Amino acid sequence: MATDIRAKLSNLDTSAQKARLVVDLVRGKPVLEAVTILQFTPNKAALPVQKLIKSAMANAEENFGVAREDLYVYKIFADEAPTRKWRRFGARGRFKPLLRRKSHVIVVLREMN
Repeated sequence: MATDIRAKLSNLDTSAQKARLVVDLVRGKPVLEAVTILQFTPNKAALPVQKLIKSAMANAEENFGVAREDLYVYKIFADEAPTRKWRRFGARGRFKPLLRRKSHVIVVLREMN
C-alpha cells in the first residue's frame, strides 16, 4: 500500500479557476519535472503551487524517508475559498460589488512503483 504525502495551501490570492489552469499542467508528472514546469510558467499562481510541491517533497523526504526521484504528483486540485466582497459605488446611486476570490490548493504525492 502506497502512502500519500499531503500538503495544503490555504487562501491563495488567485481564483480557483485560474489556479486550476496551473494545477492541470503538473497532474500525474514526476515531482522534479513538475517543479521545472512551474518554474517557467508565467501565471501568478505558478510560484505558490511550486512552493507547495517543494514543501510536500521535503515532507516526504524528512517524515517518510522517500527519495524525491521516486515521487510523482498523484492528485492536485484547487477549490474555492471564501470570497471577500468589496464595494464600489456606481452611477445613479447603484452599488457595484467586487468579488475578491481566493482558492485552496491541495497536493497529494505518491511513491512510484
